[in-house]
Amino acid sequence: MSDHEMETVDDESETEEVMEEESEDNKPQTTEVYLPNKPLEEGEELVCDQSAYVMLHQAQTGAPCLSFDIIRDRLGDNRENYPLTAYIVSGTQASQAHVNNVIVMKLSNLHKTSKEEEEDDDDDDEDSDDEVSKNPKMTGALIKHQGCVNRIRSTIINDKVIAASWSELGRVNLWDLTHQLEAVDNDQILQRYNKENKANSVKPLFTFTGHQKEGFAIDWCPTVSGVLATGDCRRDIHIWKPASGASWQVDQRPLIGHTDSVEDLQWSPNERNVIASCSVDKSIRIWDTRAQPSKACMLTAENSHESDVNVISWNKNEPFIVSGGDDGFLHVWDLRRFHEKTPVATFKHHTEPVTTVEWHPTDSAVFASGGSDNQLAQWDLSVEKDNETDSEEIEGVPPQLLFIHQGQNNIKELHWHPQLPGVIISTAESGFNIFRTISV
Repeated sequence: MSDHEMETVDDESETEEVMEEESEDNKPQTTEVYLPNKPLEEGEELVCDQSAYVMLHQAQTGAPCLSFDIIRDRLGDNRENYPLTAYIVSGTQASQAHVNNVIVMKLSNLHKTSKEEEEDDDDDDEDSDDEVSKNPKMTGALIKHQGCVNRIRSTIINDKVIAASWSELGRVNLWDLTHQLEAVDNDQILQRYNKENKANSVKPLFTFTGHQKEGFAIDWCPTVSGVLATGDCRRDIHIWKPASGASWQVDQRPLIGHTDSVEDLQWSPNERNVIASCSVDKSIRIWDTRAQPSKACMLTAENSHESDVNVISWNKNEPFIVSGGDDGFLHVWDLRRFHEKTPVATFKHHTEPVTTVEWHPTDSAVFASGGSDNQLAQWDLSVEKDNETDSEEIEGVPPQLLFIHQGQNNIKELHWHPQLPGVIISTAESGFNIFRTISV
């Protein structure tokens, strides 16, 4: 889909590759906007409209990474000057459980890919050299991980980046990523890291084995350093609090309320003791962690979706939560009216389960969603239907739908980069996409 492709972080030693420019010859003579699920006529093919993107790159790892998190860096906020740099931590889901890794990655030299930035130049050699210099790079440092990584999330504690990984083996591990971040920033350190096979010798800071089953739900509290919540496929939610040294105290008493697998957790962005959860039992629950576990559930929206509720995201600036389910629905909930158990907005665009959703970090009206239908959508709740232009609207497409991004197979997670305005990173079975659209 992209005219750039980042090649693999190899699971052995080769950890830096350069992307090659792809040819876009043989484009259709006539073009039109494609709506998902519209059957293609004979001779038709889908071609990415590069003019719809400010930036669009692809990256691949040896084994699929179906969960990742963006690492907040020290390069500054609101970075608009290209090329861009981003750091992420991801975890593999290899077919052989003993070859899985946590991968700390640096994505650098991320240039604009929109055609408008190209300048006319009579010197072909200079053009060629310029294209090579714009090839993005991906560098990775590995940590051997026991079992597939179901989900991974990072935070900063005392100036150190710490990642929490949910293993398919039912354990939750915490990792100090200091050495791996140093390695991806320095070729010599990375070579030494690989030569000494450091990936196999890194031990977790802390491991919790108290969950009765594996899980996916995990989130760091944004208001209290080191506080973590983890939820499993049994129905249990455990709250972690940092203890002395590199240790954590995990409350062995799970929060009581859900009757089936807890799929996602989200701490309130401003209330230090409040957390939201969603479950296969079709409910969304709001908890006060100061209360006894049996009495911690404050609010419940039963049957919030027609089937499993897979993902939730808590708006950073307004009292809204957006949820996505197996039913393909997206619901927006106003916490001031949560007791009414009715969403304030509902969208049915995805044709298969919604697997990821996240609010924009600064624009309270914008969020993005992705699903098993291979679509990633950008939404703007501030857009209202204009009766005067109804005839110009595309039938079946809500006016709040800003953009549809395709090209990935079975999308699993997306995150807005908090320091790169408008930039989304998404992962799927087919690899990563790093992009910014002209819509946001």
